[in-house]
Order: sequence, then C-alpha cells, then structure tokens
Amino acid sequence: MKKIAAFFLLAGPLCAQNPNFKLQVVDNQIAIGYGLAIGDVDGDKKPDILMADQKAIVWYRNPGKPGDAWQRHVMAQDLTPQDNVCIAARDIDGDGKVEVAVGAGWNPSETNDTTKSGAVFYLIRPTDPTRKWESVRLHHEITTHRMRWARIAPNRYQLVVVPLHGLGNKNGEGRGVRILGYEKPKDPRSPWPMQLVDSTMHMTHNFEIWEDGPETQVLIGSKEGGKTLAYRNGKWTSIDRWIGAGNGMGEVRRGFQGGSVPFLAAVEPMHGNKLVVYKNGPISDASNKLMYGVQQTLSEQLNQGHALACGDFLKLGYDQIAVGWRNPNAEKKVGVRLFVPDKTLQTWKEHSLDDSVMMATEDLQAADLDGDGDLDLIASGRATLNVLIYWNVK
Repeated sequence: MKKIAAFFLLAGPLCAQNPNFKLQVVDNQIAIGYGLAIGDVDGDKKPDILMADQKAIVWYRNPGKPGDAWQRHVMAQDLTPQDNVCIAARDIDGDGKVEVAVGAGWNPSETNDTTKSGAVFYLIRPTDPTRKWESVRLHHEITTHRMRWARIAPNRYQLVVVPLHGLGNKNGEGRGVRILGYEKPKDPRSPWPMQLVDSTMHMTHNFEIWEDGPETQVLIGSKEGGKTLAYRNGKWTSIDRWIGAGNGMGEVRRGFQGGSVPFLAAVEPMHGNKLVVYKNGPISDASNKLMYGVQQTLSEQLNQGHALACGDFLKLGYDQIAVGWRNPNAEKKVGVRLFVPDKTLQTWKEHSLDDSVMMATEDLQAADLDGDGDLDLIASGRATLNVLIYWNVK
C-alpha cells in the first residue's frame, strides 16, 4: 500500500461565473496510465479512482475530502507479457460495489496472432478489496483497446469490448474490427455468453454509451467516422446514423445543449489535432445516411488529442467540454482545456485548467468525488507519469 502526498495549485477564474479548479496530485509515480474508471470499490459510498497502468491494475481509495491522500492498492499485476490498456468498472449487481474488467496484451502492431496481442480479464474481488483480485481470462479478439459496461435491459449488462484493429488488418485495411458484448454468468469462472456488436469498421478507438432513452445506444469512433448502434430485440443493430463520416474520429462524448437536446463532441482524426462539435440534430447526406447535424471546429491546437468529457461543470444549465492531449503542441504545452459555450452553442470560449506541462493527458473522467454536487475532473498523464484531480471549487 502506498500513500501519495497531495498538494494544491489554484487554476484561477475561468469565466464570468468565476469558478475555480484546484489541482491535487493523486500519484506522481505511475508508468503510463492507459485508462481510468470511477466507481465505489470498497462499498463506503464514495467514488474511488481505478486505473489500468502499464503492468498493474490499481485503485485509489477516496479519503472523503479534497487535499487528503488517496491510498493506492494493487488489484492485479503482470496479467500478460505486454502492457495493460483499458479498464471498466460498474456496479452491475446492485450491491453498491463495482465489478471490474480489464484489457491487456497491448500490442497494436500484431494483428495476426491472438496469442501475442489482446487479452480480456474479469477480476473477482476478494473479501478485502485492498488485496490482490483473482483474474479470469475471457475470450479476446486481436488488439483489445477499450471497454465499458452497458445496461441492455433492467438488471442486465454486457461488457462491450472494442479492439483497435481487425484480424490481419494493416494500415486500417482488411477485415473489420470485431466488437463484442460479454454477459457475466452467475459463476464468472464459467464461459461468458457473447454477442457480436459490429464488424464493419476499421481502426476503431473510443466509444460512448447512453442509456437514458427507450433503448441503449452506442456510438463508436473509427477510421470511417462515428457509427451508432442500438440494442433492439435482443441484439445490437446498426441504425445507419453516422457522425463525421469520412473524417476519422478517435474520441467521442455526448453533451446536452439544454434539457434533452444533445450535442456530440469529438477529437478528429484519430489521435488528432481538432476538437469538433456536432449539433442541431440529424440530417441526411447524399447517400441517405443520417449525419448528426452541423459541424463546428472549436480548436485545431491539440497534439495527439486523447481524452474528452462533457458535463455542466459550471452549473450553466448546458454542458461544457473538457479535452486533453498528450504531446506538446505548437505552444509547447500539454494539458486539459475547458470549452464553455453560450446557450445556443454558437460561441465557445477556451479556458486552461492548468496552463503548464503537468498533464500529458492519456485519459480523462468526470465525477463528483467529494459529494458537493459539482463535477470534478480526473486525468492520467502518459509522459508526465501522474494522476491528477481538478477539484471544482465553488
């Protein structure tokens, strides 16, 4: 068990609402910080931070208030000879504690041999969650890359796993990426039923799930753009709605303009330099495929854009966009920026959360960590080798 010293830096006023973000270092000794998840690990009703680091799967116990040290606990170590790459955590059985799955075997250049590329594990919790968790190896496709739990029916969930490439795929050409949904059996050590989610895209990257409508939908960013599917009649079905078709899309998140009117934020192309917004609802292109409305570019100053989060951080009644990138841009900066729109989403203002080189952002999550009703931001840094919290302070 390791305690990480914490300190604060005031980010300062960001806009007319005069919000403040304070920076806390959770850990400054990580290896890469490939992926983050947020959830209650120990059942104390406080959201904890989970991370897929290079060789270790770890969680940090929420101390209850900003400024206190987050204790680091190792869940699993050296699952494969290659790196870990992703993590999914969600309470799917209603006991108040998250179930955890992880992806490993990260070897994106190997697209032919599944024994040398890709791995999926479910972690069985011990009585004491600070001890090592038992790892159960599941079926995997080549180049496992991202995963999330999706609710497909009341009290029923699937682990959606998105690889980077299809089998034998080279330079984004060849077979499509086989995206699978895994359903946890009563005994997680027994075979897991699986469903094919999609196999038509190439070089998929990140994805978003929403469950607030009559059906669960998933939007997947890929070389071809963003594709939307829905869980209908017991299976995943394409609904022929594309976002940014032909642009290439790495990161994608959904926000709300106000009420139930959504917009979509994306980093384009994959690992790209652009932060793009799609708004004003679906329209059709010449091939009669639904496209998600009007595109607006908010920034072209990213370098290896790799993280997005949408939320009403400033309590404006409509969402803002947080974006992070991992390589120094033309101004020699990395970090996290907050883009704040007017009510119509016509005009956006860019604000820095830490105008420095402290966060080469690999992943970014939004959650209310201290229970004050305000969304905070949690980031992991690849080149900066750290986990930071941006506390949203009134």
